[in-house]
Amino acid sequence: METAQIERLALDGAELEFARIPARRRGLPSLVFLHEGLGSVALWRDFPESIAARTGAEAIVYSRRGNGFSTAVDGPRRTSYMHHEALVVLPQLLDRLEIRETVPFGHSDGGSIAIVFAAEHPQRVRALVLEAPHLFVEPISVASIAAIRTQYETTPLRERMSRYHADVDKTFYGWNDIWLAAEFADWNIETFAERVRVPVLAMQGAGDEYGTFAQIDALAARAPGPVDRMLLADCGHAPHRDRRELVEAVAAGWIGDRVEPR
Repeated sequence: METAQIERLALDGAELEFARIPARRRGLPSLVFLHEGLGSVALWRDFPESIAARTGAEAIVYSRRGNGFSTAVDGPRRTSYMHHEALVVLPQLLDRLEIRETVPFGHSDGGSIAIVFAAEHPQRVRALVLEAPHLFVEPISVASIAAIRTQYETTPLRERMSRYHADVDKTFYGWNDIWLAAEFADWNIETFAERVRVPVLAMQGAGDEYGTFAQIDALAARAPGPVDRMLLADCGHAPHRDRRELVEAVAAGWIGDRVEPR
């Protein structure tokens, strides 16, 4: 984050770091940025501020427990960790911040959390913007997550990540271990996608090493609401970093087109 002040909030037995970027226009739902599995407030950099400025909407950015400088996770993650975030933590966070309506902007794990949240709390969601969401586990995901474990243990990756997480080993292995666990192979949220009735913008990089276009194809096939799909050339797992200018313009324009002030 470039200009927004980082604050802390006690919630669900943890302290979460978050930033709140004020609205420039009245009547718009709040944008809620939900980071990837190894993400954090800081790793979004100034992207949320740019989207907020372009749309005029308020933006909320927070680090989930176990990430960034929020409270670390003790012990292994459960296969239901994304469900817990969507069904317990996020609703409580919005209540504490007195936010009624949202446009979740989710990346990777954050996109999956956004789908579950939209299915269970339709009255609180006006639209969804998703980058590389996971609806089910693909072989490419497991292979790449196994490969990054080797990188973490043998390259400067751990040192680079340590700048962004209070306990980098707990952050990394908490995410990596559960995705590589045998019981996680059956993880699937397609039934939640069947209850997403709001407009969705779903983006996927053609070179994404953690998932394929099958993910957002499945979302479009199952969601009863309109789903705009965008396949990005020269792009990996993080469209907002790999194709920043295009993604920023498209996402902000799409939000402006799909979400009317009340």
